[in-house]
Amino acid sequence: MSSVAVRRVDGEFRRRLTAAFSWQTDRGVSSSYADVTGWWRDPDLIRELGPALVGLYAEAPTVVLGPVSRGALVGALTAASLGVGFVEVRKDDGQAIDSDRWVKRTTGPDYQDRHLVFGFRRELIKAGDRVLMVDDWADTGATARVVRELVDACGAHWIGAACIVDALTDTRLRHELPLRALLDVRAL
Repeated sequence: MSSVAVRRVDGEFRRRLTAAFSWQTDRGVSSSYADVTGWWRDPDLIRELGPALVGLYAEAPTVVLGPVSRGALVGALTAASLGVGFVEVRKDDGQAIDSDRWVKRTTGPDYQDRHLVFGFRRELIKAGDRVLMVDDWADTGATARVVRELVDACGAHWIGAACIVDALTDTRLRHELPLRALLDVRAL
């Protein structure tokens, strides 16, 4: 089993991630939303995100998975930093033709109480692959759980889930998945 040096993400990188983030609200509306677009605007953050995410684990993946939409962005950055392949995990999408074999699973409730179908073409993940899932945000853990089921269905080895922000409310998932993050939502 190949390994990588676990890269300690320094406080300065985390400070820059936090500074580029904002909570946005509209006048007269009590709710807010997470605006992560500042992360994508900063070329230094973009360059450092992939290595920082893969550095959360000691085991080197042979492929990185990223759920659409922002997981695909940070997943591709992570895969490129390692020089390995990337697989986009599609949401509520299906095969284009009947002979196109897909693996699909439905999530438990997500942060909007939806049940989504995730999947990818079966041929993209091999039984010997070591798989790391990457995403920008973990809230309920539903996406990471279903992606792990997809990886298991392919007979591949699940390393874990790496994300930029951990907003999990069920702390058991950090150990079950395992899930590791660059930032805790409370820091934002």
